[in-house]
Amino acid sequence: MGLPGLAGAEHIGITVPDLEAATRFFVDVIGCKVVFELGPFASDDDWMQQHLGVDPRSKINKLRMLKCANGPAIELFEYDAKDQKKAIPKNSDVGGHHVGFYVSDLDAAVAHLRKHGVQVLGEPTAMNEGPSAGLRWVYFVSPWGMTMELVSYPRGMAYEAGAKEVLWRPAEP
Repeated sequence: MGLPGLAGAEHIGITVPDLEAATRFFVDVIGCKVVFELGPFASDDDWMQQHLGVDPRSKINKLRMLKCANGPAIELFEYDAKDQKKAIPKNSDVGGHHVGFYVSDLDAAVAHLRKHGVQVLGEPTAMNEGPSAGLRWVYFVSPWGMTMELVSYPRGMAYEAGAKEVLWRPAEP
């Protein structure tokens, strides 16, 4: 049942339109640290298509690995590809996605985002009923338009009281 040896999610890969601008956002606003970078990568054969599922003439200008406190790393890619789609999917689109960051103080984190000019979507929502009671969350938008989320549940969520399995969360600072 499942992947042999599964230990957890190791990283989240995100293709961005401008690697330097995205890095500044993740470092200066979110608080991640650059660990290493590689690139450029290109191939004259079909390696890119066979291994990455992209156009064989695609080029990865650079990839950069970031550490964001505790949890999965973030791998940023900047591609040149003739068939690259520039539209970012909405959460409701097939392939839609978001990255959720756990914070110990949601209100302070929201104020920090707003201070840095980040678009916050609405006000934090508190879950007061059901299995996620105890959770507060709010979505925000990165400078290139990708939806992200802040979540916090410092006293846990209601489902945990009788659960055989609980969701992983980063240790709070």
